[in-house]
Amino acid sequence: MCLTMSKYLVNYTPPSWAQHLKNLPKYKVELAMENTPIHEWNLPGMPDDFSLHIKRLDMTGSSLSGNKVGKIEFLLADAISKGCKHVITCGGVPSNHCRALALACRQVGLIPHLFLTMTSEEVGCRGNVLLDRLSGADIYLMPPDSDDERDVHPKMEALAERILLEKGEKSCLVPKGGSNLIGFFGSMAIYDELSKQGALDRFDDVMVASGSTGSASGICVANYLAGSPLRVHGVLVRHDPEFAHDHVNSTLRQLGVEHVRSEDIFSIIDSYQGEGYSISKQDELDFILDVSSTTGVLLDPTYTAKAAWGVLQEMKKNPGRFKGRRVLFIHTGGMFGLFDGRMDDMLVRHGELTNKVRKCSKDGPLPNPGQ
Repeated sequence: MCLTMSKYLVNYTPPSWAQHLKNLPKYKVELAMENTPIHEWNLPGMPDDFSLHIKRLDMTGSSLSGNKVGKIEFLLADAISKGCKHVITCGGVPSNHCRALALACRQVGLIPHLFLTMTSEEVGCRGNVLLDRLSGADIYLMPPDSDDERDVHPKMEALAERILLEKGEKSCLVPKGGSNLIGFFGSMAIYDELSKQGALDRFDDVMVASGSTGSASGICVANYLAGSPLRVHGVLVRHDPEFAHDHVNSTLRQLGVEHVRSEDIFSIIDSYQGEGYSISKQDELDFILDVSSTTGVLLDPTYTAKAAWGVLQEMKKNPGRFKGRRVLFIHTGGMFGLFDGRMDDMLVRHGELTNKVRKCSKDGPLPNPGQ
């Protein structure tokens, strides 16, 4: 272990209901602002018989905002404790995980390497990629049709071997979304924070965006271990239900939990991916504007907008899915996705709610608010 970086490690004590699990980590690093608030959320168009609140994980920090930072606290502690100097991970170009991990690496003296699967011909310097570049991460662009297991992971392993051969330095490989057993404990901490905030008795259902399924896995497994009656739902923004359940079931087995299956503790909603991962339909972009201009909550087009749209539609069209009418939405962050350019044309469209920019002359009358 590098003594310089070991100063960032703090001992980890799991909640009482998780202390019997296998493969518990010993350390974490402290990166996130904790105890983010829970607000009532008057989502426009929501049925009157539902009560909706929002857990503001988008307020865990500035550049480290969102659900990913909790996983990264454990992932980087693992890298440091193993004497690694480099961290290699992967994701799509819009990845919140890659952005947060790259910046967190620099905070604790690690060197980040990002394998980004392209979602368009032009990568540019906007959105999360701007922060990826600002971190000084080494970025390796993969073709759009790259498969993680077949194409990306072998490249990551080859890079780790090259770094070890050429520099004599070890690398820690982290999967997409940080969604492995180590990252699981950061997602489990989301549930533990809710418990400490006294939130569990206030709600019937918890809703969260599910991409790599890491956060949803941590919440639903923790909910089960704690014996809570809450129903946990994951709104898929990537992959399919089989992938999500397989991930949760694999996590359960690694933890030594053998007597329950994902299908028993995790409700999956698979109708709101739209045109695909990180591809926005017009009604999704309209929804982002509607929500921001009426509630002040910023949703990103890749993750939270699709998930919140799905929650609203299920309330309207399929209310029987919910255990009750008191719903908590986990805002997993992703605000930087709003800066990737796809919102620009909408904001300046003539007559748009957000196009309220007016020129004032020095001596002339003040324009009316409606003009």
